[in-house]
Amino acid sequence: MVPSVKYEVIRKLDKVEIRRYPKIIVAKVSNSESDSFGLLFRFISGNNKQKEKVKMTAPIVSQDVSQEIKMTSPVLSEFSNQGYMAFVMPSEFDLETTPLPIDSRLKIEEVPSRLVAVLRFSGSWSEAHFEEKTKELLQELANAKVKTSGSVFTMLYNPPFTPSFLRRNEVAIEIKN
Repeated sequence: MVPSVKYEVIRKLDKVEIRRYPKIIVAKVSNSESDSFGLLFRFISGNNKQKEKVKMTAPIVSQDVSQEIKMTSPVLSEFSNQGYMAFVMPSEFDLETTPLPIDSRLKIEEVPSRLVAVLRFSGSWSEAHFEEKTKELLQELANAKVKTSGSVFTMLYNPPFTPSFLRRNEVAIEIKN
């Protein structure tokens, strides 16, 4: 079982949950890259440089050390003009301890604690499904007079080989306090 980011449900609307997420660290790549998932997967599989604090001694020895990183769900994606795909780092990592990407197209970022409105759905992911669920999410928030911030993004929880009827997918948007 893949560990997931822990969150607190603050409020429930009809089909939408308002959640408080803690600060998280993500490895992020632009959706303009044709193989964004592959870049991220290779990063957590060891295509990275572990940060090491080394006391100065003689002789000086250089050694590249990589680290495998456990997959943590969800995988985040945004499809706006500045779209991205991001893997969440396990909770034991922070900006100081997250390995450095070898590939310069990947960035390590801290996402501050935030409130997010989320609509869950199952099935295969498709652009049409995303658009349909986005409209549903935004309509429910408008009806409840909940103000949003930023763009809608997806949170995907299952490996690609999971049967579609068992998949957990979510559309989400940050909300204003």
